[in-house]
Amino acid sequence: MKVGDIFVSVGIILIILMIIIPMPAFLVDIMLSMNISLSLLILLISMFNKEALDFSVFPSILLITTIFRIALNITTTRYILLKGDAGEVITAFGNFVMGGNAIVGFIVFIIIVLVNFMVITKGSERVAEVAARFTLDAMPGKQMAIDADLNSGMIDEVEARKRRTKIQREADFYGSMDGATKFVKGDSIAGIIITFINLIGGILMGILYLDISAGEALQKYALLAVGDGLVSSIPSLLISTATGIIVTRSASEENLGNDLRQQLFSNSTIMFILSGVLFSLALTPLPTIPYLILSIVFLFVGNALRAKDLEPETTLGKEDTAQDDIEEIRRPENVLPLLNVESIELEFGYGIIPLADKTQGGDLFDRLVMIRRQCALELGMIVPMIRLRDNIQLQPNEYVIKIRGVEVAGGSVLFDHYLAMNPGNAEEELNGIDTIEPSFGLPAKWIDSKEREKAEIYGYTVVDPPSIISTHLTEIIKRHAYELIGRQDVKMLIDNLKETQPSLVEEVVPSLLSLGEVQKVLSNLLRELVSIRNFSTIMEALADYAQVTKDTDMLTEYVRQAMYRNITNQFIPRKEAKVITMDPDIEKTIMESLQTTETGTYMALDPVRSRKLANNISDEVEKMVAVGEQPIIVTAPVVRFYLKKFVEQISNDIIVLSYNEIDPLAKIQSVGMVSA
Repeated sequence: MKVGDIFVSVGIILIILMIIIPMPAFLVDIMLSMNISLSLLILLISMFNKEALDFSVFPSILLITTIFRIALNITTTRYILLKGDAGEVITAFGNFVMGGNAIVGFIVFIIIVLVNFMVITKGSERVAEVAARFTLDAMPGKQMAIDADLNSGMIDEVEARKRRTKIQREADFYGSMDGATKFVKGDSIAGIIITFINLIGGILMGILYLDISAGEALQKYALLAVGDGLVSSIPSLLISTATGIIVTRSASEENLGNDLRQQLFSNSTIMFILSGVLFSLALTPLPTIPYLILSIVFLFVGNALRAKDLEPETTLGKEDTAQDDIEEIRRPENVLPLLNVESIELEFGYGIIPLADKTQGGDLFDRLVMIRRQCALELGMIVPMIRLRDNIQLQPNEYVIKIRGVEVAGGSVLFDHYLAMNPGNAEEELNGIDTIEPSFGLPAKWIDSKEREKAEIYGYTVVDPPSIISTHLTEIIKRHAYELIGRQDVKMLIDNLKETQPSLVEEVVPSLLSLGEVQKVLSNLLRELVSIRNFSTIMEALADYAQVTKDTDMLTEYVRQAMYRNITNQFIPRKEAKVITMDPDIEKTIMESLQTTETGTYMALDPVRSRKLANNISDEVEKMVAVGEQPIIVTAPVVRFYLKKFVEQISNDIIVLSYNEIDPLAKIQSVGMVSA
C-alpha cells in the first residue's frame, strides 16, 4: 500500500475520532480554517473541470466533508457549552457578521442557511435525481450507438471499449450523486439544529452555571452560536454550490469560465442593445451613475466584439494546412491503407440508404450488432467488423455482399414493400411482384405495405427489407465462416481460454501445435458449420491426439468425435433422424483409392466409378428431400472426411456424419443405402 493511501485512510479515521476525543483550542482553529480551505478547493475544481467524470470522486468527498463538518460542530459545541469559548475563528466570524448586534447576526445566519438549504441544495438534489434517471435510461441507446459506429468502421475496438467504460462510469457517477446530495441536505438541517442547540444550551449554561444575566448570556452565546454556524454553513454553502455546478454542466465541453465567457459575451449586437437599455435607465429617476457606468462598460465590450468579428480572416494558415495535406498525401507510405481489404463488406445502392440512416428510422446498424452476437452464440467465432458502404455503381435497390473484397452474393429489395413467402400452406394467391428470396432461393412476392395484414392472414411469411438483408448477410457469414477466421481470431480465443484453463493452453500451443495448425482445424469445423463455441473440448481433443498425428484433417476428425454431443444436438436436435448409409464395399473402395502426397491425402476414384457414385448419392438424396427430410449421410469414421469432400461437389447442403459423431442415445433409421 502506498504512503498516500495510508495517509488518507488514517485521516478519515481521525475525522471520526474527532467526534469522541476532545481537541485543543488552537487545533480546532486550524481544523476550521482547513474546512473552509477544502471547500474552496472543491468549488474551484468543479468550476475548472470540463466533464463531471473529471471529478468522479466527488460523491465520496461529499460524505467525507460532511462527516468532517459534523465532527467539528460537535467539538465546537463541546467548547461552547463547557467553557463559553470556541476559539478565535468562531469569535472572529461572530463579531464580523453580528457587528455588535446579536439579532442582526442571527438573522443573517438564518438567511444564509435557508438559501443554502431551500435554493441551492434542494435544486442540486433535484437536478442530480433527474440526471441519474435520464443517464440510466439513455444507456441502452448509447451502447447501441457505439456498436453501430464500431460496425460502420468509424471507431475501432479500443475506442469502443473506452466509450462503453465512460458510459458505465457516467451512470455510476450520477447514480452516486443522486444519493450524495442527501448528505448536503442533511448537513444543512444538522447545521440549523446544532446552532439552536448552541444558542439555547449556552443561555441555560450561562444562567445556571456561570451566574450571568439572561441578556449577557444571550449576547455571549449568540455570538458563539452564530460564529460556529457561519464557520460550518459557509463551507457547506461552497460545497453545495460545487455540487450544483457539477450536476448542471452535463452538456458542457469546456470549463465554467470558458463557457461563461464564450456564451455570455459572444454577440456584439446583444451588448449594444443592453448598453442602450442601461443608458435609457440612467436618464430616469433611478440612480444615474451606476447605470451610466454599466452602459459604458457594455458599449466597450460590444465594440471589442464587433472589431473582432470584422477582422479579415488570414488565409496563410489555411494555405499552409492545405500544403501540408498535399505533402502528406504524396508520401509513399500513405498508399498502404489502400491495400487493406475488409473481411466483410455490405455495399448498397442509394435507394437502400434510408435503411442504414438512423435519422430516417433505419435500424440496419443495430441489426449488424445482433448478427455478430448471433454468430458468436451459434458458431463460437468472433465475426470481423461488417463495413457498410454506399455504391453509386449499383442499382438503387441493389446490394452486394463481399468477403475479403470479392463479391459472393447479392440481391435487391424494394424499400417500401414487404416480401411474402408461401410456407406451403397459404390459402390464396397474392397480387405482387414475383421474385426469389435471396437467402434460401425460395419463390416469393413483393407486396405493398397495405397487403401485409392480408398476407399474414392467408398464412404467408412476411418480412421487411432490413430483415431480408440481415438474414441474407447472416447466412453468407455462416457459409463463409471458415474463410473469415484468421490466426489473430484464434489467438483471441486461445487468450480467452487461457484465463480459465492456462494448463490446457500451454500443453497445446505452442508445445504440440502452432497457431496456424489450430486455425486450420477450426476452419475445417466451420466449413461444415460445426460450432467452435465449445473451444475447451476442441483443445482437449487436440491435446490428446496431437502427439499421434500432425495432420490437421485427421485432427479435425478426432475433434469431431470428441464433440459428438454438440454435433448430434446441432444436426439431430430431436435425437431422431432418418439417414442414408453407405455400402461397406463402397467405403472399402474409397479407402483403397486414397492417395497421400506432400499436400495431403485425397480420394482418387476413376471417372466411371466417381460418376456412378455421384449419381447414386444424388438419387438417395432426392428421395430424402422429396419426403421433407434433411439429407444426412452416415458412414465409417475413416472415410467421412473424404466422402464429405466428394459430396460437396454435389451439394453443400448434404450433411455427412460418422458413426462416432452420433450420440449413442440418438435413434437413427436408415431409409436408403448408397450401393455400388
